[in-house]
Amino acid sequence: MNFLKADPTAVQGGVPLTPMMDVVFLLLCFFVTSQIFAQWETEIDVTLPTAETGEIPQRLPGEVIVNVLPDGRTVVNGQDLDDEALRGMLARLVELFPGQPVLLRADKTTPYEHVVRVLDFCRQADLWNVSFATLAP
Repeated sequence: MNFLKADPTAVQGGVPLTPMMDVVFLLLCFFVTSQIFAQWETEIDVTLPTAETGEIPQRLPGEVIVNVLPDGRTVVNGQDLDDEALRGMLARLVELFPGQPVLLRADKTTPYEHVVRVLDFCRQADLWNVSFATLAP
């Protein structure tokens, strides 16, 4: 026998936390996945040259991608960098992360002198882990 009477003014129920936790978890998964793809920034305007013997390497997280456009401009992380800014960025990169991999993406119509200029900046900064991006034919 229950001698205690229920209080009619008491509020029954509450906020169901399980559906809210499910939604938060799915959002977390989405943002973590999109962040991984955002790290591999590529310039859409760059048409890569083809190579028959090129291999598709495993992408490294934190890999710096330097895009060289046909007019000689360099784009890193969506920012146009002039020569001094590129030199400074590469020097800071080596200072903070020795052995940092750099991927050089040059358009197939880019004059050779612009690619050599960026390679020279890498050498001046003592960057040795430089690779070139190509497409399969």
